[in-house]
Amino acid sequence: MITDVVIAGGGPNGLMLACELSLAGVRPIVLERLPEPSEEPKANGLLGQVVKMIDRRGLYERLSGNPAPPQPNSAYFMFGAMGLDLSLLADSPIYALPVPQRRIVQVLQERAIELGVEIRRGHEVVGLSQDDDAVTVDVASPGGAYQLRARYLIGADGAHSTTRKLSGIEFPGITYDRMTLRSAHATIPADWVDPATGALNVPGYGAVLPFLPHRTEHGGFSYAPMPGHPPLISATEWDQPATDAPMSLEELRASIRRVLGVDVPLGPPDGEGPHALRRMTGGNTRVAERFADGRVFLIGDAAHVYGATGGGPGLNLGLQDAINLGWKLAAELRGGAPPGLLDSYETERRSAAHRMVLNARAQSALIAPGSDVTGLRELFTELLRDPNTVQRLAELTAGADVRYDMGEPEAHPLTGRFAPDMELRTPSGPVRLAELTRTARPLLLDLTEDASLAETLAPWHDHVDIVTARPQTPAPTALLLRPDCYVAWASASPQPDPAELEALRAASRRWFGAIEPAHARTAETEKRTMT
Repeated sequence: MITDVVIAGGGPNGLMLACELSLAGVRPIVLERLPEPSEEPKANGLLGQVVKMIDRRGLYERLSGNPAPPQPNSAYFMFGAMGLDLSLLADSPIYALPVPQRRIVQVLQERAIELGVEIRRGHEVVGLSQDDDAVTVDVASPGGAYQLRARYLIGADGAHSTTRKLSGIEFPGITYDRMTLRSAHATIPADWVDPATGALNVPGYGAVLPFLPHRTEHGGFSYAPMPGHPPLISATEWDQPATDAPMSLEELRASIRRVLGVDVPLGPPDGEGPHALRRMTGGNTRVAERFADGRVFLIGDAAHVYGATGGGPGLNLGLQDAINLGWKLAAELRGGAPPGLLDSYETERRSAAHRMVLNARAQSALIAPGSDVTGLRELFTELLRDPNTVQRLAELTAGADVRYDMGEPEAHPLTGRFAPDMELRTPSGPVRLAELTRTARPLLLDLTEDASLAETLAPWHDHVDIVTARPQTPAPTALLLRPDCYVAWASASPQPDPAELEALRAASRRWFGAIEPAHARTAETEKRTMT
């Protein structure tokens, strides 16, 4: 069988990529080793920039159950188990969506199937070879071995990626072998929970805020009350003796006693499972030596893992890998992609991955045991009274500090950044920017008073959606967005001058290809364009 794209891995990242490709007219085949979605408790939600991106694909309401748009956390967060006072910021970049990973997989799988994606469960990539034209994939399945020949193969198969190993791509990094993490879903005394703040008031110790790691000289402790589930209780220690004994609540309770110096009674979890009860030793922070090898690409944990920052930031990064690669790969498959477009996937996402490496290593250093680290933390606490410091760390945590090179040295400050949320007025009524990006197409927002920019991109009208509107709050006068919602060009001029118009054309050529003869618009194109 010959197909355009095979995706190895049916977790969140692989399914997100499948959805993005399908929105662009490419129907991938997803191969997932597991016969059914895993019930194992993993990540507890999405954190950062990707929450807004999920909204811009119309998936936020499905995941949150809330029709309202996502709202930033403007109260508090943590960096290295130290509080970030987000109330100091005019615009918090921290967005959080607490939802179990199995629900994320369920929603993305449902969406992929709606878009016509073929998902083959119980099918595993066991070999591959490639030539100039395609990749030959050897697959093991319940019905026997077979081969697929695809123009591209995407490895979304996790930290132990078979795709990466078969491609000979090294995975250098750091292993943290001193740390032991114990965690379990458990019940705690109901009267310990502050109904106003959600904090866990531990007698003899004090308040522990929910979802935020707490560091002591002897280790770390966290309390995560997920909605509709028993809280997840975790304790981290260093240099613990190895053991083969099964994990138990009593072992976790003893660890908490060593970390906090007081006892926290833990009872069996209520309700149906699956429930976590695990012990993990060590962790890794690694980035693949390259994200592409010929016609093979890596996304998510196959390309990078972060041992000290948890699943939220990892999913934030991996899902955005998928969104970055999807539209570029589809353009290459359709033909007419501008030179270097597909190569920009590695350039852009490697820079984002290294920002997360910085994040992981800094936090790992700040939560380590020892009086010298305690001294560092005391100094750091003083720095965290500065709003500028809080802003930078919040943006690093959220991935909001990523800025891509759009090739325009004197660009508008928004160029290269993720487009801000906007409320727009159109002749047909108010609309949010997030409602205009659900087709995953390039978008020109013409917010000038005379709506003159639409003529500038007329040759691209088959490839770029053009919306003329007026902003409800102060905003740039024009934005050109890539399908991943990063700003390729922007203007603040009431009437862009000829140089700005040429920069707009240049950005369109760079990201969406050379000018082609304009064709008559189809009914669907007209439907997508609001005037």
